Amino acid sequence: MLFSDGQSRLSRRYGTLAAVAVLLAAFLQIAWPARPARAVIATDHATFWNTVLLDTYRQLTGGAATPTRMSRAGAMVHIAIYDAANSVLCARRAADCLGQPYVVKVAGGGDFNTAVDYAAYTVLTDLYPAFASFFQGKLTEAQDGITASPQQAAGRSVGEQAARAMLQSRAGDGSDAPMSYTFDGVPGAFQQIGASPPVTPQWGAVRPFAMTSGSQFRPEVPADATTYSELLTSAEYTAQFDEVRRLGSRTSTERTADQTRAAFFWANDSEGTYKPPGQLFSHTQTIAAAQNVPAESKVKLYAQVALALADAAILAWDTKYNTPVDLWRPVTAINQADIDGNPDTDRENWEPLGRATPNFPAFVSGHATFAYTWAMVMRHWFGRDNIRFTGGTDDPDAVVKTRTFASFTAAADGNAHSRLWLGVHWHFDADSVLNPGNELGEFTVDNTLYYNTSATELLYQHRDGVTNPSTVCNNTGRQLSNEHRWEFWRCAVSGSSFDLFVR
Repeated sequence: MLFSDGQSRLSRRYGTLAAVAVLLAAFLQIAWPARPARAVIATDHATFWNTVLLDTYRQLTGGAATPTRMSRAGAMVHIAIYDAANSVLCARRAADCLGQPYVVKVAGGGDFNTAVDYAAYTVLTDLYPAFASFFQGKLTEAQDGITASPQQAAGRSVGEQAARAMLQSRAGDGSDAPMSYTFDGVPGAFQQIGASPPVTPQWGAVRPFAMTSGSQFRPEVPADATTYSELLTSAEYTAQFDEVRRLGSRTSTERTADQTRAAFFWANDSEGTYKPPGQLFSHTQTIAAAQNVPAESKVKLYAQVALALADAAILAWDTKYNTPVDLWRPVTAINQADIDGNPDTDRENWEPLGRATPNFPAFVSGHATFAYTWAMVMRHWFGRDNIRFTGGTDDPDAVVKTRTFASFTAAADGNAHSRLWLGVHWHFDADSVLNPGNELGEFTVDNTLYYNTSATELLYQHRDGVTNPSTVCNNTGRQLSNEHRWEFWRCAVSGSSFDLFVR
């Protein structure tokens, strides 16, 4: 019997993950443990409820339709799904656990799909009671084809318990605190856009899902400024003022046609769209389907993405409101350049390409924070960056509804810099959050939904009649490590058969 060495620890750093990417070419040969029985719905249940979540986002209005509150809701839904699904899988077999629980591991087992359904339904109904009938209809749809049985009843109980634990864990997290704001009232300071109050100014103080605090990855103010005057009179601000004036104008002759298409593709600022978090969830669905991510694994992928997006909102809003500079938007700055104290900026009647400038400070970009954080999570999960995908948009002004990207990083960069071309952000609003977003994505993966542990090796999988059994076995082990299911693996290969052990 030949033993192939898969025991070495896979680094949690992206550079090391990329180094093993070439071995994933045989990923489609991987045989996973038996899947739960499919019901009538056309997709797996985690994806089904992610789609329900996006449909809910599209129906939200007013204070509920903010990327901050929407990202929190997404995390709560998908963490509850994760804890419910993980509970069922752990009861089935210790080797099948998805990882450490986030809030709770419910004993007893039950039907996997039913646990997922009731976890999502219970959280969504609590968060959005006005849509209870919509969620009830979706629950009925999801449960169609699942026969009433003790297993189904047990799965419902697990899902409901996981959901209640999730809801309880977020009680008092600061999301319901009064959201008042006092304007600084000086040149350079954010000024209200439209008639509504600024969006969720205290969100940076909301208790994070993974970070130790909202300020953990807070970037420095551009030009190392500590006052508005220092920033407005800096060479960096002067150059970026001119850049957005030229490229972000509604009547720009310098912005390229593709930059215009990108600006609208990534916008999703208006009500009726799934907003920035929803677009990244949608892209995650697309990529997971194209890469043949198994249904059980999707549960954890969505949860990791949701956790990261929720904390990305907290990071961005902490920086927007809690640094020395709550920076004004380009539309305000250019139309009031005569009061900024900078002799190299000129006032003009100027309109951005975007129809609506968001009503919160410019620095930093929420889109960019979401995008860079998301890209890091995806690179970790798949062990490489260069996965090509085509994503869509909800934005009503996007004439071309799809764009194709060569990598997660390319998508994130396009998302971040599209805000300059839309005329609603400065260039440093995106660039300043590149490293913090990457750091947050990595921190989230490394510190939540962590690896399973076992004092002894567990048999995860046995297969016979396999072509290239060592490659297939080690690819499976590496993917389990990428997913933070099992940190160590070992392959025992004999002829065309292998045993994959994990611990």
